[in-house]
Amino acid sequence: MRWPVDNITALGGDVYEIDTRMAGYSSITAGYLILGDRPCLVETGTSTSAPVVRDALTSLGVGPRDLATVVVTHIHLDHAGGVGDIAGFYPDAEIVVHEKGARHLADPSRLMASARMVWGDKLDILFGELSPTEASRIRALGDTDTIDLGNGRTLNSHYSPGHARHHVGLIDSGTGDLYVGDAAGVYLPETNDLRPATPPPDFDLGTALDSIALFKALGPQRLLFSHYGPVAEVEEILGRSAEELRVWVDLTRQARTEGMDLDHAAAMVRERTRERYAALHADEATAEQFELLSGASSNVAGILHWLDRIQP
Repeated sequence: MRWPVDNITALGGDVYEIDTRMAGYSSITAGYLILGDRPCLVETGTSTSAPVVRDALTSLGVGPRDLATVVVTHIHLDHAGGVGDIAGFYPDAEIVVHEKGARHLADPSRLMASARMVWGDKLDILFGELSPTEASRIRALGDTDTIDLGNGRTLNSHYSPGHARHHVGLIDSGTGDLYVGDAAGVYLPETNDLRPATPPPDFDLGTALDSIALFKALGPQRLLFSHYGPVAEVEEILGRSAEELRVWVDLTRQARTEGMDLDHAAAMVRERTRERYAALHADEATAEQFELLSGASSNVAGILHWLDRIQP
């Protein structure tokens, strides 16, 4: 089956991967449409991606009054930056997020100010502006919760805060698909690379490893990465996720012990892990894409922040 747009992939089970074309790139950030009795969009992508996602949904037959639910794994702008825009396009859709992120979707001012401090002028190009969503349309999830997909099918949420304190994993009762957000790291299908995602301020190694263990215990049939795409080798990939976290933490701890500042620590960790990732030895565009998805400086900064918290 083909669609008028070229950024849709059918994954089976009425699940469709949508390349949100973040900042014009392909295969960086995926949204997923579960096209059941109550159509559900998992992840919106950025604000600038919202028209791309809307066009994809239209192509799949989902009109402005058809979308029942929009759910995000967490509120980082590459996952939820388009929530306000998508809410405007689909006025009947309920917006679903963990309770620790809900207020930031209703009033994004603090989130946007923090993001602008990190990204500066790049913010507008990479993410755009998160628009507010009416509080009455937002449903705040507890640590475990259920989203109705219709006809007895559910999307079950599980709190998984190692990457961010407002992060959930979502498992589809109909397919066994587990939407992992960023809690299992970022995956590059072209090179089969997996790299951790450990940004400040919320990264915590123990919590991150617990989240991966929880994902294993859920027994998913397939992992659906927001970055990027489906992976069927569940046990192998989750094992690699845990291993990558330990490698990056060990190296960052060594850099901290040696008194390195962030720039030097990031350079050291980037160099020491370089051989682990085929993407960094591919063409320049692939290497740039990988670094954008999981930047060494951001990862090391998050680990240093955690180490400073537990070992002042």
